Amino acid sequence: MTPLWHPSPSFGARRGGLRPTLVVLHYTAMEGARAALERLCGPAAEVSAHYLIGADGTVWQMVREADRAWHAGAGSWRGCDDINSRSIGIELDNRGDHPFSEPQMAALEVLLPGILVRWNIGPEGVIGHSDMAPGRKGDPGPRFDWARLARQGLALAHVPCPGGAVGAGHFRALAQQAGYPAEAAEQDVLTAVRNRLRPWGRGPLSQADMDALAGFVAAQTGGRSA
Repeated sequence: MTPLWHPSPSFGARRGGLRPTLVVLHYTAMEGARAALERLCGPAAEVSAHYLIGADGTVWQMVREADRAWHAGAGSWRGCDDINSRSIGIELDNRGDHPFSEPQMAALEVLLPGILVRWNIGPEGVIGHSDMAPGRKGDPGPRFDWARLARQGLALAHVPCPGGAVGAGHFRALAQQAGYPAEAAEQDVLTAVRNRLRPWGRGPLSQADMDALAGFVAAQTGGRSA
């Protein structure tokens, strides 16, 4: 794949000698890829990403992978902050209230493997914006097909396993073990976990949430969960 080069002025050097260990997936929440491209490449907004994938499967590159794009903002994952310095950002042309198109998903599935190989990132390093910034961000949202990526080894595959008794304390401990920020509010973390693991989930914290999160932790740790 050769993306269309459309440079953004909003980038810098990765800080502290950091290199990408994550890929962060976003939706644009805008009316079309052209509008998103203008914003991501305009100097006023001071935002960018490495790649943008249109609904028709067109892929633009706006920042070199070696450089630090401004896509993640405040947040953390697995106790590490400055996610911009630690990640490659991919924006998907989607408002957040409808399914991601087949051409778009197919293009993502072509783009992602090369990124993962170039930077030696495993499937556990592919996360959503809402994973690292619960409450502040909700993308790529409940309509994104994480299971499809997982089947191809492009995101972490997991199956539910016994998560223990339902309780806020144990849920927070599991969520932190998975990588979610310790400082995020419980309901925001629950929403982020559901977006990622069981987007059909509703209502208060349930046994299904505990079991899904325990399975996610176990997949990260080779079968061990708290």
